Amino acid sequence: MKLIYAFSLIALLAGCGKSNEKSTGDESLQSQAQAYLDSYNQEYQKLSTASNEGQWRLNTHIVKGDSTDSKAAAAYDEAVAKFTGSTANIDSAKKYLALKEKLSQIQVKQFEYILFVAGNNPATAGKLVKERIDASNAQLERLYGFTYTLNGKKVSTNDLDAILKSSSPLSEHSAAWAASKEVGKTLKDGLVQLQNLRNGCVTPLGYSDFFAYQVSEYGMNSKEMLDLTQGFIKDVWPLYRELHTWARYELAKKYQKPVPQYLPADWLPNRWGQDWSAMVNVEGLNIDPVLKKNGPEWIMKKGEEFWVSLGFSKLPQTFWEKSSLYPLPANAVFSKNNHASAWHIDSDKDVRSLMSVEPNTEWWTTVLHELGHIYYYMEYSNPQVPIVLRGGANRGFHEAFGSMIGLASLQKPLLENQGLIAKGVATNDTLKLLGEALSYVVNIPWGSGVMTNFEYELYANHLPKEQYNAKWWDLVKKYQGIVPPQERKDADGYCDAATKTHINDDPAQYYDYSISNILLFQVHDHIAKNILKQDPHATNYWGSKPAGDFLRKLMRPGATVEWREHLKSAVGSEMSAKPMVDYFSPLMAYLKKQNAGRSYTLPEKL
Repeated sequence: MKLIYAFSLIALLAGCGKSNEKSTGDESLQSQAQAYLDSYNQEYQKLSTASNEGQWRLNTHIVKGDSTDSKAAAAYDEAVAKFTGSTANIDSAKKYLALKEKLSQIQVKQFEYILFVAGNNPATAGKLVKERIDASNAQLERLYGFTYTLNGKKVSTNDLDAILKSSSPLSEHSAAWAASKEVGKTLKDGLVQLQNLRNGCVTPLGYSDFFAYQVSEYGMNSKEMLDLTQGFIKDVWPLYRELHTWARYELAKKYQKPVPQYLPADWLPNRWGQDWSAMVNVEGLNIDPVLKKNGPEWIMKKGEEFWVSLGFSKLPQTFWEKSSLYPLPANAVFSKNNHASAWHIDSDKDVRSLMSVEPNTEWWTTVLHELGHIYYYMEYSNPQVPIVLRGGANRGFHEAFGSMIGLASLQKPLLENQGLIAKGVATNDTLKLLGEALSYVVNIPWGSGVMTNFEYELYANHLPKEQYNAKWWDLVKKYQGIVPPQERKDADGYCDAATKTHINDDPAQYYDYSISNILLFQVHDHIAKNILKQDPHATNYWGSKPAGDFLRKLMRPGATVEWREHLKSAVGSEMSAKPMVDYFSPLMAYLKKQNAGRSYTLPEKL
């Protein structure tokens, strides 16, 4: 079928060259293009649905030593790769795009996506595509099938995270941190294989490397993305430097140790130092007791209730029937992916989430975040959005909506409205803002600096295996001001980068989170000031139909729009860190007072 379309197109192009009636030729070309696109979308949906089902099974039912699910998932993935990367589809997309001025905008968008997705699976890459798929699935099994142990006992990552956030002695923190890194040793060889295969698969269509390929979806090149993310770091660096200094002294006091030059990784309440918010406890805003009383199922239902209050529909019954939302029982004979995620199985009505919800504040915000993805899926799954364009305006948009609701879900007016805290309770607003900064601001040097630059080095500069850990910790020290508790040599097998799930199964895209953090404050600022008419620091989205209408306006077109124009038309400005910097500006005076007389070890400018 695809070859017939390709040959017919050649004939049509020849005919168009002889015709003086441009409109008739355009209509004929658009008609044929639409027939091709309808056929492509239908086949793509069928194959990608089967692939997503295979991956869902692989992520939710991991049996150590059993490769049945992995082989099945690989077969489905290979079918998608064979179709999307076929020479016939690549040639057809290129030929139609050569005449894009004669096509409709939405047709051009589809052909651009068809060519982009082909870039990772071109038939001309030969056996490399199959090898990459097999290597990816094997890496996933190693990562999520790994048995974490602490003091000789099996533990979950939730258990390790709980220790790192607790007030336990430093020795327990250190042991939990070290235990969380052991998985990296089992993933190092697999990452080497994926590094080479990912690069090898994208070069046949002209991409220099896998990082450049992933960045191209934003309409940018690698330098432009690196400049953009470095700009984010520059914008928040003065505040991050104050937070870093404050944290060094506060943690030294907590552990009764000398103040370190750089933050020891095992002192922090997060495995990667990407979120320090657990260092702050704002009295009156602790919602854990209420959440524990109500349980994880209540959190899930409350998350749905929030979105419904904005005017969105209820989640489909299949969401509840097919999702994997809670931790597996201790006696389970299989394991599952422990990283929260949202799934759009059929690019239509089948939406699911994979989580391990427990009754605590982190999961409260995570649930609302993941449901942000789900409702985005549901909103752009409409007849005006073709299957291949059922995605975010850019990848960062998808993360932004969820993260924004996560921010709003912990603001005092919403918590009071929902009975999660007592009305009128006295709280320290400065400490609340500090806690938010320790989450959102701290994430920028981590995401824009460490993760983005490591994956750039990995793919663009072909970082050698024997330098993985050294480069990782060089970047962690430079951007986060964090050091390992003891030397972690590559020669000893360490691969601490690979302990982060995205390095393995969501590669060269982590800047999406930084972009989303910038976008979330822009959109939140607009909603707070122009729709809710509330202070951005103290909002209550719950029940606001106008806020819901605004979000639907942003969500509904999916990827049919150019993301820069879409953002500007919605909030009136281009992407900028200014709303984020403004949001946290009241915190600077407090931190400078706290840090008076203290030494700073991070440079004033990077």
